[in-house]
Parts: sequence; C-alpha cells; structure tokens
Amino acid sequence: MKVELISIGDELLIGQTVNTNASWLGETLSKSGAEIIKTVAISDKKKEIIASLNAIYDDTDCIIITGGLGPTKDDITKYTLAEYFGSKLKQDKHTLDKIESFFSQRNRPMLDSNYKQAELPVDCTILENDYGTAAGMWFEKNNKIFISLPGVPYEMRGIMTEQAIPKLKKRFKLKSMYYKTALTQGIGESFLAEKIQEWEDQIYKNGLSLAYLPSSGIVKLRISSAKGSDDAAMIDTLFAELENLIPNHFFGYDRDTLPQIIGQQLIDKKLTIGTVESCTAGMLASQISSIPGASAYYEGALLTYSYKIKTSLANVPADLIQKEGAVSEPVAIQMAENGRNILGADICISTTGIAGPGGGTETKPVGMVWIAIATKDGTTTKKMQFSKHRERNIRMTVLSALNLLRLELRK
Repeated sequence: MKVELISIGDELLIGQTVNTNASWLGETLSKSGAEIIKTVAISDKKKEIIASLNAIYDDTDCIIITGGLGPTKDDITKYTLAEYFGSKLKQDKHTLDKIESFFSQRNRPMLDSNYKQAELPVDCTILENDYGTAAGMWFEKNNKIFISLPGVPYEMRGIMTEQAIPKLKKRFKLKSMYYKTALTQGIGESFLAEKIQEWEDQIYKNGLSLAYLPSSGIVKLRISSAKGSDDAAMIDTLFAELENLIPNHFFGYDRDTLPQIIGQQLIDKKLTIGTVESCTAGMLASQISSIPGASAYYEGALLTYSYKIKTSLANVPADLIQKEGAVSEPVAIQMAENGRNILGADICISTTGIAGPGGGTETKPVGMVWIAIATKDGTTTKKMQFSKHRERNIRMTVLSALNLLRLELRK
C-alpha cells in the first residue's frame, strides 16, 4: 500500500507548530507495512487543498489528510473535500449526539459552529472521534482511499489506531514491518560507523536494513525487517553483539531514555543521588526527576550559578574559585563532594562550564565543561569541549553527565 500524507495548516508552514502528525503517521504506517511515498504541508486555503489532491501520484493507494476539521472559519477541509467528491453535507444524528455529549460532560455550552461539525458529506464513511468533536472521514474514488482526520494529535492518533489502520490492514492485507532501535550516546555518527563496520556488514548479509538516525548527542541505530517479527530473534542477537562492541556508548532500545535507565540502576543498587549544577541551571535535576517514582532515589538539587552561591550553598572555598576559576576540575570536585554531604546522597554529580555565547577565554573557551561524580569510593571527573551554541552546550552537558552517571553505576 502506497501512501501520501497531506498536512493542512498555515501554522505548519511558518514554523509555529511542528508537524508531529506527519512524523507519527510515517512511523506508524511504516510499521504497519505501508510505504510512505510523499508527504506535503500546505496552506489551509481551498485552492491549495484542491491542487494537492490533483497532484496525487497515479500509483498511490491511500491519501491521509490531517487538519482543517475544527469549528472555526479557517477550517475548510470538510467543505473542500465535499466539493471535490461532489458530495452534499447532511447532519449526522449519531455524530451530533456525540458532540452534544462531549459538551454536556464538560458543562460547556455548544455554539452554532459546533453543531455544524455534525454536518458531514453523505458519501463518506464516518470515522468516529472519541476524543474530540471533529469526526474523521473516509472517501473512496478512482480506486484510491482518502482519509481526512482532525489535526489535534491525540484525536488523529486515536482515530487512526482504533479505526483507520485496522480497516487499511484488512483491505490491503498488510504485513507489519519489524523494527528495533538501539540508542547510543557520546560517539558521533562517522566514528560509530567506522567502529561497527563489520557488524553492519552482517546485517545486510542477513537481508535486513540498517538506518543511522543522529540527533543532538544521540545516534540511533535502527534495524528493520520486511518479514515482520520472524526476524526478531536474529535482530536481538545482532544487537547483543553491538552492546559488546560499544559498551560505553550503548544505553538502551527504542523508547528508553537515560533518566529511565539510571533510575532503574539506582533502584537496583539501593542508592540515592543528588545534583549540584552551575551551567546546566537545573536541567540535569529536571531530567532525573522527570521519571515517575524518582523520589525513591533522588534527594534533591543545589543550583549554584553564581560564585557567591557556590561558596555559600555548596561550601566551595572562595579562594579556590579565585585561584582555579569556577570552571575547573577542583571546583567541580568540591561541588560534587560537598553536595553529597549536604544532600545526604550516596552519589552526587556536578556540572560547571561556559555555556556561551560569551564568557570564554583562550584557556577556557566557550563550550568547556567539567563534570564530577562523587561516591563513597572517591570522585571521578570528565572534561568536555562542546560548541559555541549555548542551548546545545547545555543539552550536551546534561546528556554527557547522564551517560557518565550510567557508566559509574555499572561499576
């Protein structure tokens, strides 16, 4: 089944809203065995919608349209599709009942525009929306299926998952693809490719596909099989080999995150942790505490951005800061060791650096960071050098600190 995706909304074109719908549809449909051959984002204007429908490839089987089904005047998708398919609008009693129930449950009045949402093309199959007020629509024309869905992500996902995908699987007898993705940190894409070249060759010899998916600080390795889960055991074996090849960089699979992995390590070892931060300004604490149940192992944080607070809150000697500078190994050590005592934690991790874009010198350039981890057995440190981009430096420092913590907990 070949699929085209059409995302409607000016907000997508001007960058005001990220097109997460297209991303989710691409991933979900690919896993279901569909082939995505085109995706476009267009303005919510009638002529643009019609032009996109007229530009559909001859061999496309299914067109999925998101957006423009709301109650406001700029939501014109339904009316444009009705015209395109030569279909009249008629109030659907069942849809109206659902919309009335939606507002009644929330003690909110219905407006005229909400009543109009129950007016649907008579030639479509209605896809019920159990999450909002805009019903989805399923049309068929010239041996092609057209599916129109609301642009609200959780509404779109609900209709696709519960109704549209099962219908498509039945119609096209789709066989699901099988994917598994390994997550790595602390190694660039090119260095990783060189290190695992022989391992990668095995993948292709076994009829599988490999994709490198780099993002800021993390490189994902996705193996896919067109045979579905029949190759699952083989893929598991290959990834087990990968873990042994890059143990310091591999940290999990698919939806795993470093905070999740670290949280489980701390629980398994019955250890607690605290954080003392300067350049990351609480982002490390936010990541660690974002996991449900983090109170079982996370004691708390000291945010020591200024010299004064490093001295008064984290007990870093003022003369040490004067001598070595706030961004230095000795200060990072003091922050971690003193923080461990102050917070009463088994482990404490500290960050101090020059996030930028200003503040750097020849000996301490922008992007220079020190990370320290204090435990009962001693303190380990790591010096990192990142870029001149402030947000990226902070993000990379957090990721690096989390990975160093993961490695420390493996000892």
